[in-house]
Amino acid sequence: MTAAVAPAAGPDLGRLRAATAAAVDFYRVQLARTDRLHTYLQQRQLQALVNRAQPWQIGHAPAGWQTLTRHLRSAGFTDDELVAAGLCHRDRTDRSRLYDVFRDRLVFPIRDQHGPVGFTGRATPHAPPDVPKYVNTAATALYDKSALLFGLAEQHERIARGWPIALVEGPTDVLACWLSYARSDEPGVVALAPCGTALTDTQAAIVCRLPGAQHAIIVAFDGDNAGRTAITKAWQLLHARHPSRLLRAAALPPGTDPAALLARPNGRAQVRAVLHSQTRPLLDAVVDHRLNGWLTRWPRLLEDVDGRCHAARGLVDLMFEADDREEAVRVARQIVRRTRVHPEVITQLTLEHVEAALAEATATANRPGRSGPGPPAPAPAPAQAFPPLHLLARQPARSPSGAPSAPARPGPTTRSR
Repeated sequence: MTAAVAPAAGPDLGRLRAATAAAVDFYRVQLARTDRLHTYLQQRQLQALVNRAQPWQIGHAPAGWQTLTRHLRSAGFTDDELVAAGLCHRDRTDRSRLYDVFRDRLVFPIRDQHGPVGFTGRATPHAPPDVPKYVNTAATALYDKSALLFGLAEQHERIARGWPIALVEGPTDVLACWLSYARSDEPGVVALAPCGTALTDTQAAIVCRLPGAQHAIIVAFDGDNAGRTAITKAWQLLHARHPSRLLRAAALPPGTDPAALLARPNGRAQVRAVLHSQTRPLLDAVVDHRLNGWLTRWPRLLEDVDGRCHAARGLVDLMFEADDREEAVRVARQIVRRTRVHPEVITQLTLEHVEAALAEATATANRPGRSGPGPPAPAPAPAQAFPPLHLLARQPARSPSGAPSAPARPGPTTRSR
């Protein structure tokens, strides 16, 4: 009888954690020895993070190919452990040769509740222009970037106080927000960032469970194309489990983020202002960002009546993502203002969507193969300035991109009166 073969043992998680913690200490020492990075961090108003180790422990990965590898080997860690921890990778042709994952980068440790599990590495200011801005630890037995948020483990005291939550794009934005409240006794905002990825459903669920989410969740992403996409996705994930009245968008100046604001004169006050007094409903930002994206692609979209009506048709479904009538009316007014259509156009489009949805539901119920004839056709929605939200059986279909289904120039549609 053939003996059963035991499955290969997985990596020792304790050893992987120890190797990652040793890398944090090593990078920290390297940063203390790098004067030109001190100057850069001082210019960005981040010098305080060099002078104090806790809670962030940012560091510097030297430019050498095997600097960390040699250090951790000398500390007793095996090559397999360094690779399994995501700190090194093997040469493609010579598998016995290791290279450091992070080279000449500012490194920000990413932690779970037990300690560091990975890193985000930001290119230094003197790096060549073709070098990627960020490099992140790959998925390991310790680290799942889709399930962690940078800044969550380091700010447990502020989180426990119930401070509102701000979602930002990167680690320097988190640090900028943290420093902006470092010397203030007033309640502040806890900033968190996805770990090198777009916001995930798991991360959104974590954010919505935090005590401060009951006060507000503020999305403070950049206003560029990537930021617009991130804001729309954040709305979809957060609103699926959280009231829209608690979802806000920070009105960041064009081309800036919290880290850029911090570097300005009186930067901490500017960061606090943009997170407190310069916010608006997140759904309003989604409306604007969707329309702005179309105008980038079709600059002349709003120059004639047909184009304006076409844009309104592509935005009107967002009214039905509101939680109540008051918010839906506000969104309708925003659509009218931005597209410059007559309010009756919104009414017509709304009734059109309702009637189409009800007709589709009836057709589905009467489709051959069902056990019965299905319910009778509902009565048409009454003509009114704004129909109740529950009349919309389902949201109107949109193209995968969310844009109006149109070529470079929109086609004819309902005309304004």
